[in-house]
Amino acid sequence: MTTTDSGEIRSVLVANRGEIARRVFRTCRELGVATVAVYSDADAGAAHVREADAAVRLPGEAAGETYLRGESIVAAALAAGADAVHPGYGFLSESAEFAGAVGEAGLVWVGPPPAAIAAMASKTRAKELMAAAGVPLLAPVEPAAAAAGDLPLLVKAAAGGGGRGMRIVRELDALEEELASARAEAAAAFGDGEVFVEPYVEGGRHVEVQVLADAHGTVWTLGTRDCSLQRRHQKVIEEAPAPGLSDALRDTLHRAAVQAARAIGYRGAGTVEFLVSADGRAYFLEMNTRLQVEHPVTEEIYRLDLVALQLAVAEGRPLPAAPPAPHGHAVEARLYAEDPAAGWQPQTGIVHRLDVPAGVRLDSGVTDGDTVTVHYDPMLAKVIAWAPTRAEAVRKLAGALERARLHGPATNRDLLVRSLRHPEFAGADGLDTGFYDRHLSALTAPESAGDALCALAAALADAHGRSRFGGFRNVPSGPQVKRYARADTVHEVRYRLGRDGLTAEGHPGVRLLGLAAEAVVLEVDGLRRPFAVARYGDQVYVDSALGARAFTALPRFPDPAARTEPGSLLAPMPGTVVRIADGLAEGDRVAAGQPLLWLEAMKMEHRISAPAAGTLTALPARTGQQVEVGTLLAVVTA
Repeated sequence: MTTTDSGEIRSVLVANRGEIARRVFRTCRELGVATVAVYSDADAGAAHVREADAAVRLPGEAAGETYLRGESIVAAALAAGADAVHPGYGFLSESAEFAGAVGEAGLVWVGPPPAAIAAMASKTRAKELMAAAGVPLLAPVEPAAAAAGDLPLLVKAAAGGGGRGMRIVRELDALEEELASARAEAAAAFGDGEVFVEPYVEGGRHVEVQVLADAHGTVWTLGTRDCSLQRRHQKVIEEAPAPGLSDALRDTLHRAAVQAARAIGYRGAGTVEFLVSADGRAYFLEMNTRLQVEHPVTEEIYRLDLVALQLAVAEGRPLPAAPPAPHGHAVEARLYAEDPAAGWQPQTGIVHRLDVPAGVRLDSGVTDGDTVTVHYDPMLAKVIAWAPTRAEAVRKLAGALERARLHGPATNRDLLVRSLRHPEFAGADGLDTGFYDRHLSALTAPESAGDALCALAAALADAHGRSRFGGFRNVPSGPQVKRYARADTVHEVRYRLGRDGLTAEGHPGVRLLGLAAEAVVLEVDGLRRPFAVARYGDQVYVDSALGARAFTALPRFPDPAARTEPGSLLAPMPGTVVRIADGLAEGDRVAAGQPLLWLEAMKMEHRISAPAAGTLTALPARTGQQVEVGTLLAVVTA
């Protein structure tokens, strides 16, 4: 590796996209370091490209063609005159081969040595190293020897992360099928189909330790984080410090993290992850040899910039002997473009507005007008709140999310708010990885109270926006009629708006106090309620103290809906057909719930199953086919 003659890094290429690229660029700007972005064709107009000092195109759209092509990224760094590469997280951030290629090209790798990455790249090999270093861990289970007494079991991919290639097995009869499924998913995601099996700890917590090490023998531990609230084994809400741990357990975790880092000669920022059982025992899970998505909560309580420290370590500078003392509590929520009530289905489309109130930290991958595509992870942003106490930080974050203006694809915002306010989470006594297994139905139950009033506000704003006379008119012979759909409900709004004021059917006593194209003020039972209204095509968003509502404006006399053949299985999201069940063919008999094919969208694999027992009468889907929402995949005739 080389740096400039002075040892300083002057220009950094970030081998990544979205939120983490923008995050690294922010620190580089503050330090006076030039920035270089790389981008796929799908990201040509993305925020991280617009913000970089220079950008290099990686031809193609899929990650495999672009952000996972290490030789293309090294060539881009050399062509742009960068002298360092920061990998971010995901993609090639934990590729020892890529780290080595960066160094061989004479560039500074802002990360740990390739040998340290390789040591932790395989979870099976990592566990062997940690056992030798005295780090506590779960003993693996040989699948062929697994017995009923070993249940439940966890099947895990040896490579990669993000919940890919991971399965919980509660019945021995399902073990072989889940092993095969995990191997196939891991091979597709990481190019490595190796999996292993270990005991699944019910009621366990996911607790991790942030480490930072230099080349001079100093290893910092920067406290703990709790990341137990997860969906599909991917984190949703994280906080620091992890609440409810005894001093003895914290000492054990810190000591084990240092042992892990020293055992592999670690340098830079990394995270050692543990599973903490209900009885307070800690087991090593893995070490992430990169910056974590949730690093901001650690930065907030330690008042540090971990990216700046990564750069300093990469330049060869020593860390102080000890880190600063932590203060207060920080909580982070990951805002995803997804529908939690529909199996966490990722959503796509234009982000018309992403506006989070001041007072919290926003690390965003998109800005207003950007498009969420099917090609990459659906995370839009991270929202982070700091306060002197945990209760204050949780309340602050929930309030900021609730007041945020989010116009565009459906998000998990309501789930986040309800999770933060759930008694188990608020009391810190429900922090385990089964939180959503227990509470998802309640947390995603539709909230319809206030829908009719919000629909009325939408209709009034629409009338004002379409009338050059401000929407006021003499009372017509009949009421104005507007129709809005939300979820499975259609709201029909009937009102008259004249010089004597507002008369709205179903809303006796509601008075109109103010009206503009994007703002409506109503008096309801003596209470003044303001509504902010925004319309983009037929999509209407109403934000108020009643909550956020997204409506679809319907024509007054809708056209008959297009019909599909009974039993048709339509793509629930845009994506790629990655697998079809072995041997499946038209004419086969299938059972209810039988997996037919798998659709990959935004780094997640979605199983498409038979809705009922019957005959597979059509199978137009093909492996590798890219599909849009509503594409016919199969037909099962009962």
